[in-house]
Amino acid sequence: MLGRLADGTPYHAPIGELPVDGDRVCCHLCGRWFLSVASHLRYHGWTKADYLSAFGLELGNPLTGPATRKRRSSAFGARHNEPAIRLARVAARERAGSGALTAAAARAATGRPHPAERRAKTLAALAEVDPAARAEANRRRGERHRARVAGDVAARFGFASFEDYVAARVRDGLSMAAISREAGLHKDWVHRYAPSPAKPPPGESRLAPVARNLGYKSVLAFLRGEHVDRHRSVAAIALAAGVSRWTVLAALRHHGIEPVAHASKRHDAQDRARRAAERLGFGSIAEYVAARRADGIPWHAMAAETGIAATSLRRLPTECAS
Repeated sequence: MLGRLADGTPYHAPIGELPVDGDRVCCHLCGRWFLSVASHLRYHGWTKADYLSAFGLELGNPLTGPATRKRRSSAFGARHNEPAIRLARVAARERAGSGALTAAAARAATGRPHPAERRAKTLAALAEVDPAARAEANRRRGERHRARVAGDVAARFGFASFEDYVAARVRDGLSMAAISREAGLHKDWVHRYAPSPAKPPPGESRLAPVARNLGYKSVLAFLRGEHVDRHRSVAAIALAAGVSRWTVLAALRHHGIEPVAHASKRHDAQDRARRAAERLGFGSIAEYVAARRADGIPWHAMAAETGIAATSLRRLPTECAS
């Protein structure tokens, strides 16, 4: 005897397993071996359904050994042309194709505990599956379930998607708890579909007070006015605002303003070159350099005449300075 059931009935074979020895199988109730335990159960006064349920065996278990099942299958195969069997096969195929068989199986399984034999087979099959593949399959199954539930709720309230439904309820001022009660879902589940709060642009919160203090309506106007119009460098803006250069650079790029290196110096140099060209009667300093180089005037002489360093004059476009 291996143990006793909850009602005190002794058993002589493992729960959830039908021991097999060639043609014979072991009876849990007495430990003896038979070609078929199903026919032996009358001796104990048990039904097959009670026996399967009590010892954790699957409902489809025939309570016979594999050799016996093979002989019975061969004998039945010889009768497959009998009219009654042909009609039964046709009816079975129609029932399976219509989904009635699956629905009946689901109804029969509702509320029924999972047999120990089935659990053992399931665990054995899962042990052979790669854990990563099993996790991926569970993830996909969960996603399909969430998508199906979300779609049902959205359709019930007349929205194209669950995200649209949640966004509309948030705009109406409903909390996540109120939305979850209306949808019949947990609020943590609803949170997955809540619209994300708008992320402020880089440096916006730190530059906004500085822009208001200087009379600008927005950070964009502040950056354009200081960097583009007044030609203040990134470093100068950062120093005035009390932020890092990287904060100013990120804000400039976010607002579509291309940063100009050394903006103040470049602007002053361009302004000096423009005034020098006008004073000497040229449209631009490049035209002046081209004309003077054509006359053979050296660089140091042009520097003395314009007040611009020779190195700056040399950096003009090659076609103008040659």
